[in-house]
Amino acid sequence: MKLSMIRSACGSLRIHPARSGSRVSGFTRRCPPVGPANSRMILRTASATSSGGTNPRLSVNFEKLSQNEDGFECDSSLREVVQSTKEAMLALQRRNPGIQPLLAIIQAGEVDSLLEINKKMAVRIGLNITQICLAKECSEDDIVEEVLKLNEDPRVHGVYLHLPPASLTTRVLNTLKPEKDVDGISDLNIGRLVRGDLSKGFVPPIASAVLDLLEKHDASLEMKTVLLVGGEGPLGVSLQCLIERSGMVVLKSHWSSNNLQRQVMQADAVVLFGAGNMEVPPAWVKPGAALIRCEPTLETDEHAIQTGIGYLTAAYRTENVVRSCSRWVQEQQYQPWHLHSLKLQPLTPVPSDIAISRAQTPKPVDQLAEEIGLLPEELEAYGRSKAKVRLSLLDRLHKQPDGKYVLVAGITPTPLGEGKSTVTIGLVQALSAHLQLNSFACLRQPSQGPTFGVKGGAAGGGYAQVIPMEEFNLHLTGDIHAITAANNLVAAAIDARMLHEATQTDKALFNRLVPSVNGARRFSPIQISRLRRLGINKIDPASLSPEEISTFVRLDLDPSKITWQRVLDTNDRFLRKITVGQASTEKGQARETGFDIAVASEIMAILALADSLMDMKNRLARMVVGTSRSGQPITAEDLGVSGALAVLMKDAIKPTLMQTLEGTPVFVHAGPFANIAHGNSSVLADKLALKLVGRDGFVVTEAGFGADIGMEKFFNIKCRASGLRPNAVVLVATVRALKMHGGGPNVSAGAPLPKEYIDENLSLVAGGCRSNLRKQIQIAHLFGVPVVVALNVFKTDTQAEIDLVCEIAKECGASEAVPCHHWAQGGRGSIQLAKAVHEAASRTSDFQFLYNTEMPIVEKIRTIAQKVYGADDIELTPEAKAKIDYYNQQGYGSLPICMAKTHLSLSHMPDKKGVPTGFVLPIRDVRASIGAGFIYPLVGTMSTMPGLPTRPCFYDIDLDPVTEEITGLF
Repeated sequence: MKLSMIRSACGSLRIHPARSGSRVSGFTRRCPPVGPANSRMILRTASATSSGGTNPRLSVNFEKLSQNEDGFECDSSLREVVQSTKEAMLALQRRNPGIQPLLAIIQAGEVDSLLEINKKMAVRIGLNITQICLAKECSEDDIVEEVLKLNEDPRVHGVYLHLPPASLTTRVLNTLKPEKDVDGISDLNIGRLVRGDLSKGFVPPIASAVLDLLEKHDASLEMKTVLLVGGEGPLGVSLQCLIERSGMVVLKSHWSSNNLQRQVMQADAVVLFGAGNMEVPPAWVKPGAALIRCEPTLETDEHAIQTGIGYLTAAYRTENVVRSCSRWVQEQQYQPWHLHSLKLQPLTPVPSDIAISRAQTPKPVDQLAEEIGLLPEELEAYGRSKAKVRLSLLDRLHKQPDGKYVLVAGITPTPLGEGKSTVTIGLVQALSAHLQLNSFACLRQPSQGPTFGVKGGAAGGGYAQVIPMEEFNLHLTGDIHAITAANNLVAAAIDARMLHEATQTDKALFNRLVPSVNGARRFSPIQISRLRRLGINKIDPASLSPEEISTFVRLDLDPSKITWQRVLDTNDRFLRKITVGQASTEKGQARETGFDIAVASEIMAILALADSLMDMKNRLARMVVGTSRSGQPITAEDLGVSGALAVLMKDAIKPTLMQTLEGTPVFVHAGPFANIAHGNSSVLADKLALKLVGRDGFVVTEAGFGADIGMEKFFNIKCRASGLRPNAVVLVATVRALKMHGGGPNVSAGAPLPKEYIDENLSLVAGGCRSNLRKQIQIAHLFGVPVVVALNVFKTDTQAEIDLVCEIAKECGASEAVPCHHWAQGGRGSIQLAKAVHEAASRTSDFQFLYNTEMPIVEKIRTIAQKVYGADDIELTPEAKAKIDYYNQQGYGSLPICMAKTHLSLSHMPDKKGVPTGFVLPIRDVRASIGAGFIYPLVGTMSTMPGLPTRPCFYDIDLDPVTEEITGLF
């Protein structure tokens, strides 16, 4: 019989009221009898018999127990267990209002009295019950399927396998999560019992019941002898452990033993397993000794129902369920970290980045997750060293105070970069591995464009890296590929819709957009949303008038005003401007368009700014892809594609967990460029990390390029979206960049450094400090946040240059300025920085935004240009002015600003170093990312698709086909 047929026979849920005074009600899925009415009752209470397959039914040669009016024995042991369990249940609910401990029962075959005993006991205690009925002949796979479902259901706190003996296989028992194995019969729980570690495991209820009866039989158990006859399975093992720990001596025998009579006569108590029709003559049992029979089956006669051992076992099972629920509640709370750092042995000279990464073996990601308080169900592993983290963590830790929030930014960089990622990683290695403070780094996922182009990867460098660096720098968990697929699906939908509208009548379009299925037409939910936005409040397709049909089916996109472009995660200058639709099958619908690099996609910005799956879905729906000929914005939801985009992005929204060289945690998530986008990792990664580190921990996140670009957008865009407020800013500087800003010659990627950058030159260093460094500190102070200057030390830097930078930085307003040697020494080289950050973050931050979003768009642009870049004013082209007027008409005027500007200068002129003055900032164009939630002006000649240099990085990247080792990445 199929499982579906059995489930359908189970009927609906019925509510069984709990005992008077209970705070919850039990519920059960009722199953009709499957077997004959007089079928034998198989007890499913705790563990296996000597054959390893059945849970025994006990009968006790004690005086028959009386029953009260509720059918529950008045035996003192039972009363004590029931009372203590109910008290534990009520205490748990007082501490956690609304918690409902739930016992799930998987039943195969006939309903028996034992099952009813367990259900009655669960309701008596106040547990909820759910019962799953399977056919008696169900397969092992059927049972495992149900167990796996219960494993993943957070509402279920205990699982009772009420199955035929042959169905309780090793695979079934060990598929069940040990923390839900309230019968204590899995290998792991039996092993815990043997070791004496019950902090996570459970004592089998039947073993607890037997031990209870032994203790009640003789209050003084010390040195008493208990004989176990025939007990070879888990029950025998668990009983032996419990009895020995109670001070008794345990002897074991078999039914075929020639010495059985003598052993029985010498024992103070005898426990019989699998006796069947065999009996121990009463004359064998010495006066005053206890005789307890553990039978695999027992007829369901009145004696069996009234025997107290069945109820006592059921009571201990409910006790385990309440204990399991209490542990689950405790696990949901914030857990202190138990981080085990990885040891570094820095070499001199420092090897290549990839050699250092490969020499360090990362911890398994599930181990790292456990160390920082993540639960197994919150992790989705991608191999051994990286994993997605589920957003349910935010719900679990919503009451947990956030840690300290630190931003790493930089001065205006050279084309080579100044090491913000390296400083970020070195800082968290110092905080966690050396100062024993919880800390998390939150980094952007690198684009393959720079990785194979000029800049290389972004995993840090030297002894301050994210590992494995090959996985970090390449595909990671596929988020950028998901963005590329989603972005290009929108582009395909745009061109396809324009083609179909150009070649079909209104009626034909309507019939295809709302097809007849089984003679009826129905709008999809996304189509109903479009109708409502159009003011058409109808849900019956047949009720639309011809005018309403035309309005509904025609987006009427203006080809010249389509703003959406295709993307590719590769630097490819020849895709900046292309023509599509030239094939004859496209019926003359050719148009000019272009490609952007994938990380410039609005979908990337949405990923970085969304704070939930629902928020991301709504933002994707709001994306404006173009304008109709009548001047109305057309959204992804109008195209009918927003739901599909959410499906493509559903896994990408989860941050990826990795680790540094010293085993400290890192979130890698989202990767918008800072010059053509907002340049920060995701809001969600920061929020998750702030909960995980705890009140006294640190989350260190990094903003792209100089403080004038990445930091400004972090404050004005990301902090507005997240509601988070930073405690401190780390401003990264290098002697090399300061010399450039102090008047040194140009620095070019791939070219040897001029001697000014190799030899000591205090004049150039001082000039750079008093110009660009001072300006970047001032920019941070505009937002009211304390600044620590981190001097990323290179081997060519002299001590005099290092001392001069730190001295002038403090004169310019930095709360502290420290040299950092993490590249050569790892976290040990950034201990001084970590202490300075700890001190700065402990101060009161007077954070404020640079502008009010209700200011006119032009004034917001002007504020950034003058206060941050130092421009005299701004100059808008006629096209930019027209766009701003249009955005104001559409109600987009209150969005923040995301400037697309060169990162190589405070101005729009890349060759102007230091602090340029006397310039007017030219605004060539103004675009809008409505889904992401910002307006982005294009300054000067900024391009959203980079190109490859004469000698890209890929010349040095290779793969060994024998070892599969990658070489050449940096």
